[in-house]
Amino acid sequence: MSLEKETLDPRVRRMDLAGAAGAPPVQEKENWETWEVFHQEKRGEQHQHVGIVHAPNAELAMIFAKEQYGRRKKTSNLWVVKTEHIIALPTEDADFFDTVAEKDYREAWGFKVRDKINQYKKKMKESAA
Repeated sequence: MSLEKETLDPRVRRMDLAGAAGAPPVQEKENWETWEVFHQEKRGEQHQHVGIVHAPNAELAMIFAKEQYGRRKKTSNLWVVKTEHIIALPTEDADFFDTVAEKDYREAWGFKVRDKINQYKKKMKESAA
């Protein structure tokens, strides 16, 4: 009996992709598409982008994603999306989000209250004395 038939360890016994039912035959030097992989660690949490895989179709992309990214840490869910389906703003359109030039009001450091606090403390000391 050979070791390959006794174990299910993927490092020893590789999946027979060519013999899988319904799997398209993989031609030599065939160009596979890239798929973006998103990982969810716990139910209810957001999916996080973890990397890409190369695969000829969605089913194999999911298998490759599960093999590559689902084993490393706790996994609740995986998404695979064709890279060509992701839309991003070009870098030259970065000013798209610049609606107001001065946005100090959104940050705590934008408020100059330290002087007012010191004046209040000084006034309280004077009134207590």
